[in-house]
Amino acid sequence: MRWQSGRRSSNVEDRRGSGPSSAMGAGGAMMLLRIVPWLLRSKGGRTFLVIAIVGVLGARMLGIDVLPLLLGTGTGQPTAKRQVSPEEGQLVDFVSVVLADTETTWQGQFKTMGLTYKEPTLVLFSGSVSSACGLGQAAMGPFYCPADHKLYIDLTFYHDLKTRHNAPGDFAQAYVIAHEVGHHVQTLLGISGKVNAARQKLSETEANMLSVKQELQADCFAGIWGHYANAQRDMLEEGDLEEALVAASAIGDDRLQKQSRGYVTPDSFTHGSSEQRVRWFRKGFSTGSVAECDTFSAAQL
Repeated sequence: MRWQSGRRSSNVEDRRGSGPSSAMGAGGAMMLLRIVPWLLRSKGGRTFLVIAIVGVLGARMLGIDVLPLLLGTGTGQPTAKRQVSPEEGQLVDFVSVVLADTETTWQGQFKTMGLTYKEPTLVLFSGSVSSACGLGQAAMGPFYCPADHKLYIDLTFYHDLKTRHNAPGDFAQAYVIAHEVGHHVQTLLGISGKVNAARQKLSETEANMLSVKQELQADCFAGIWGHYANAQRDMLEEGDLEEALVAASAIGDDRLQKQSRGYVTPDSFTHGSSEQRVRWFRKGFSTGSVAECDTFSAAQL
């Protein structure tokens, strides 16, 4: 995949190594605001404040920021700059280019629909991360939060994609980002809201089927990104398309269920089978048409 010459997106937020912010942060700050006046009114309280301030300043001199810990907004770990390997640095550069390509693609698509595309933010994290949708864990894999219009990814997922799912390659990695951007597109178009509302009125099996249609449409939207990114920059090399198709197949519900428990339960699918995911990605890639990605009206998935 010839990605190095591509534009870099400015919508990448790097939270690696910072850990999730505590939900008690605002509460901790409010508590301090309430007790400080009381402490100032008493002799013992004033002494306590002096000791606390000296302690905080002393810790900062040692490179430890304890104020976030006191407020419940951080971990109190040393503030030394995180070391990044050349390979990891290149991967960050890569995802920034892919995100920029999705921005260009969907800006154009939304313009043809008479709409304005609002670019999402890609958040890099390690281990766990706080989002407007709750706490995210690396084990969940990449995810999109419609409440804050952000994509979240722990870059170690790409190692799992290569070793655990046997889906190596940079275009496979790019497909993962393009799929999550597909969910962002669904949110902007009002599709996700309609799906969530409809799911509340359905049985579990019917709700699962609706989720499958939503996920397959995101796969089709990922294919649209590949269609236009390649047309504009001639970025694909021999074998690249196959990499994305292998990745789509590797994370099909049937494949994952078979690996984890030895049997498959189609009624519990939420993302679609391997064959379905490959077919809808290929459809978006070959047509470049949003209209062709209407999985909700399709006679056959």
